[in-house]
Amino acid sequence: MSSADDDKSIDHAQRWWARGAFASAGAAAVVPIVSAGVAASVGLLITVVGAVVVTVAALYWFLAGRRVVRWVSLAIAVLAPIVVLVEFVVAGLLAEVVVTLVLAGLAVYCGRAALRGRRWAARMPEHDVAPPQRAFLIMNPHSGGGKVAKFDLKRKAEELGAEVVLLDGPGMVDVAALARQAVADGADLLGVAGGDGTQALVAAVAAEHDVPFLVISAGTRNHFAMDLGIDRADPSRSLDALRDGVEMRIDLGRINGRVFVNNASFGVYAEVVRSPAYRDDKTATVLKQLPDLLGAQTGSRLVARIGEVTVTSPQAILVSNNPYGATDLAGLSRRDRIDRGVLGAVTVSVASARQAIGLLRRVNVGGLTTHTTPEVIVEADSPEIPVGVDGESLMLTTPVRCTIDTGALRVRVPRDRPGVRPAQPKVDWVRLRALAGRHR
Repeated sequence: MSSADDDKSIDHAQRWWARGAFASAGAAAVVPIVSAGVAASVGLLITVVGAVVVTVAALYWFLAGRRVVRWVSLAIAVLAPIVVLVEFVVAGLLAEVVVTLVLAGLAVYCGRAALRGRRWAARMPEHDVAPPQRAFLIMNPHSGGGKVAKFDLKRKAEELGAEVVLLDGPGMVDVAALARQAVADGADLLGVAGGDGTQALVAAVAAEHDVPFLVISAGTRNHFAMDLGIDRADPSRSLDALRDGVEMRIDLGRINGRVFVNNASFGVYAEVVRSPAYRDDKTATVLKQLPDLLGAQTGSRLVARIGEVTVTSPQAILVSNNPYGATDLAGLSRRDRIDRGVLGAVTVSVASARQAIGLLRRVNVGGLTTHTTPEVIVEADSPEIPVGVDGESLMLTTPVRCTIDTGALRVRVPRDRPGVRPAQPKVDWVRLRALAGRHR
């Protein structure tokens, strides 16, 4: 069977899985109405809709709020579905509730199967390698709130035969120069315990010299480590790659020639990255600031040239080293693979904060474009623009050119790591609707 036939078969299966999701969801809605009658069902429907609204709002404030607001919101999000269940039991519809839940579960299963497609079918290939003889590791003792000291990473790495350099000053250290000197001295593996920005600097040197690169998850969020399946809770497990590791070939993004391992953000995305609160809590900061910034219409006028597509005046652009999940508009989730040889590109154009919130909640996709492409060029009406590159705020000369460097980096990872299974895609009903109605 040809590749074109494979694609046709996959699209056909996705379409019917999507239709199965809508059929199951519809049946889940019809069962209580048929059993209770229209009059009783109206009251129950109002209760259900109200509970859904309250739950969604509570979950939003749980993510965006702090301290008391955060935990009160979580309590409300938990209690709202319980109230609905009690209402159904009082109405004598317990059996119908069970059937409805089964159908709802089936709808979620079908939806995930439709969205999974070929992209979710396999993980990145890996192969066995011999342990390094002269590993050189750079560790930032201040990264991640002091994880290097907390997990005793320096001592553990040295016991495994690695040379370790701590970035503890005084003054700034040129980590790229440090890595190049290590390679010149005979290092056969480079590694970093630090944030994704530092990871990218050393990864560029490793790619330049075709030396394996080790990611040690000692940063704050460790998005790069997450996408490689590495244990983020215990960074010392990353060191297992020094004695029992496997190797993968992955892509690197480049922005005006500079390497990035995760993403580059423009417009209001870049403004969020510049916020002092972003480093401490990326998710809460994005959810809190993004809707208002999108509605404010501030900053330089941007034009995104994404392959053959041109998007004029988007407020936000996210360019990633391989695409994120379809429901991730801000690079907060994960990429299932980093070896597809394409950039992911997301643009957002909205007229108000309300529309922005609708996008974040996936109520609508108006003003949203998503693409995969080998190149993105961002033009602006100013000679320099702020860009968030792997969480670091930079000023770059326009036009800004993003490209993908396919298979550029040899990554050494532990053989046994917790995140090797592909993440399950969230059920995105807007995208499912498009899949269900698609014809070839």
